[in-house]
Amino acid sequence: MPELGAFNFLALVSFGVIIGLMGSAMGIGGGIFMVPFLVLALKLPIHQAVAASLVAIVATSSAVAAVNVERGLANIRLGITLEVTTALGSIAGALIASRLPAAAMQLMFALTLFPVSVLMFLKGRASPRGPALSSPPSAFDSAFFDPASAAHTPYSVRNITPASFISFFAGSLSGLLGIGGGIVQVPLMNLLCGVPMKAAAATSNFIIGVSAAASAYVYFRKGLVPLELTAVIVTGVLIGSFLGIYALYKARSERLQMVFSALTLAVAVKMLSGALRAF
Repeated sequence: MPELGAFNFLALVSFGVIIGLMGSAMGIGGGIFMVPFLVLALKLPIHQAVAASLVAIVATSSAVAAVNVERGLANIRLGITLEVTTALGSIAGALIASRLPAAAMQLMFALTLFPVSVLMFLKGRASPRGPALSSPPSAFDSAFFDPASAAHTPYSVRNITPASFISFFAGSLSGLLGIGGGIVQVPLMNLLCGVPMKAAAATSNFIIGVSAAASAYVYFRKGLVPLELTAVIVTGVLIGSFLGIYALYKARSERLQMVFSALTLAVAVKMLSGALRAF
């Protein structure tokens, strides 16, 4: 692990701020950037990088979840339902991290993200429409006030059962690769469940903290969490997370979807290239 001098301290805090901002604004946790940075730039062993990333994701979720719940942006019923299977998958991913070929998981994950990126891009380019409430009412239906459009936005939630199964997959990726699962949860809720982008990002932040905490405990018990390095990064993550809340509330949903589409595509390309090199 690198010595934490003044320069490294400031660099790590600054990196944590960026991770926290993007993680809270997009609902992804930031692990997709943190793990490669820790491994490639700081030469940290992959399992320690994953462990540090999971702890940072918990910090991001803890910082913003309460605010999103208070403002009515996070869908609590939906979040609690999906986080059960997400947490189970996260524990499973952490337990099998040393046994399952990571390259195979990365390849499957990358191939899944390509069509997701296209669908998010097409939906972001589509003309805004009024809220669709044609589905039968359910206990998961909700609404929120969107400051960017100055409008009250009700929405209907569908496809809960298949979403729960896919959430297990998202959780297993979180525990195995330290990415938090938000890169799957957000498009899952937006495209499959019909949750607006802002509510999906806020609910994802609520979910991924629980799943990351479940798998982070497994890594902590194995002594893989680099405590000093993680503490410095988490300091920046907490600062960035509160900036991300402001960005989430002020940005338009269509722009968030376009940015998320580009982000998903970049992650898919990176993970695909990494998986192909490993085979």
